[in-house]
Amino acid sequence: MKRQTPKAKLPHGWSGRTLAGIRTKLLNWFDKHKRDLPWRKNRDAYRIWVSEVMLQQTTVAAVEPAFERFVKALPTVEALAKADEQLVLKLWEGLGYYRRARHLHAAAKALMKDHGAKLPDDPDVWAKLPGVGRYILGAVLSQAFDRRLPIVEANSQRVLARLFGYRADPREGEGKAWVWNTAEVILPEKRAGDFNQALMELGALVCVPASPECGKCPLSANCIAKRNGLQEAIPPKKKPPELTTVDEVGVVIRDGKKLLLCQRPGDAGRWQNMWEVPHAPRADGEDIDDAAVRVAKELTGLDVEIGPEVLTIKHSVTRYSITLVCVEATLAGGTFAAGAYAKAKWVKPTELAEYPVSSPQRKLMTALANPSRQRPLF
Repeated sequence: MKRQTPKAKLPHGWSGRTLAGIRTKLLNWFDKHKRDLPWRKNRDAYRIWVSEVMLQQTTVAAVEPAFERFVKALPTVEALAKADEQLVLKLWEGLGYYRRARHLHAAAKALMKDHGAKLPDDPDVWAKLPGVGRYILGAVLSQAFDRRLPIVEANSQRVLARLFGYRADPREGEGKAWVWNTAEVILPEKRAGDFNQALMELGALVCVPASPECGKCPLSANCIAKRNGLQEAIPPKKKPPELTTVDEVGVVIRDGKKLLLCQRPGDAGRWQNMWEVPHAPRADGEDIDDAAVRVAKELTGLDVEIGPEVLTIKHSVTRYSITLVCVEATLAGGTFAAGAYAKAKWVKPTELAEYPVSSPQRKLMTALANPSRQRPLF
């Protein structure tokens, strides 16, 4: 397929010669200052794909160990396609947004079915895959195959907005269209993937949200925001979402030396097919022990006797600020009834690490598996 040429227009007042100089300066800076990240060791399309999916809405520091763990266990698209979903979710643990892992898994199966073990250099194929939008398509194809395709994420949009002095919000509406247009037109004919990475790297290391280090920036002489003293005003600050406070109770139900671990159903929305102890919101003014008895009955069908508190976990999910109070309970009667949960297992504390769980639940599992807790717990 022919290399695509940009249809985008040059930003007003910027010549092709000026843009050529920007490309050269940024690529030279990238060659000297880029971080030694595990997915940059080669241009393997599979490794690039996995890393870019992981990096969405997640920090590089969190992704590095997870990436190494993931590609060691599943080194090829064939291995990923053949893997059990529980293994994929377990390997993804700690990165959050688990729908990304499910989309990655589903896309690997589709690629194996239609294209064997080879990842194609074809935008039309990638655009049809689960979880692949314009960013992932551009990231994989520009880096693995040097296709001249743009990408835009938080770091690159900040660099572009400041460089060209764009005052509106590049995250939405006309601003979003502007930043994608600009990311496309500024791309060089060659090394498009490196240039895309260079924009993101500059935003991550130098052109940071607050107090950017303009003295270290290779593009400072061209930057309109710096020239006009607008670095802190561009892009405009995004209003933080209002958080809704939620009080939850979690019930660690024990029967002898084992705990009840429940699996969320496949259509549960958040944390599909992952495991947890039963938990749910408390009603306003509801006593914690009363709530724990109710939650255990409603979610599992089991009757319990409430014991002491185990742990309180504070975490946020989208626009919710959640306080989860976890209490111990002893099985008093009843039989597990599927419904709220797909199924349940009685497991030993030492087995808890084998199951894929959310980050808040992992904190609880770690506490429950701690040998120092076993004497008072059991």
